Amino acid sequence: TADLPCVTEVDIQRLEDEMDRFNADLPTLHSFVLAGGSKANIWFHMARNICRRAERRSISLSRESKLDPLIIKYLNRLSDALFVYSRWVNHAIGCAEVTWNPNISKS
Repeated sequence: TADLPCVTEVDIQRLEDEMDRFNADLPTLHSFVLAGGSKANIWFHMARNICRRAERRSISLSRESKLDPLIIKYLNRLSDALFVYSRWVNHAIGCAEVTWNPNISKS
């Protein structure tokens, strides 16, 4: 309805610009990054998981009814931003990133 806020390309660009600013301080990724290092990092990863779930459900909903595609695009960029924030918070407080090691078995 007209009372609900709408997602715009400006909102998406603003989020992308903010991600670029935070990402500029971070080392280049050379491995898959896992949640860990700090509680704040874990919370950002949890928020990202919830955001990704909302994105998947929005995609499903868009197949059944009319949904502004910018909503899905925004959720996708928001999940990326939450990942960048999770890395940034560890970097800012001096915690090492937890990276995936394919040689370690969880058996």
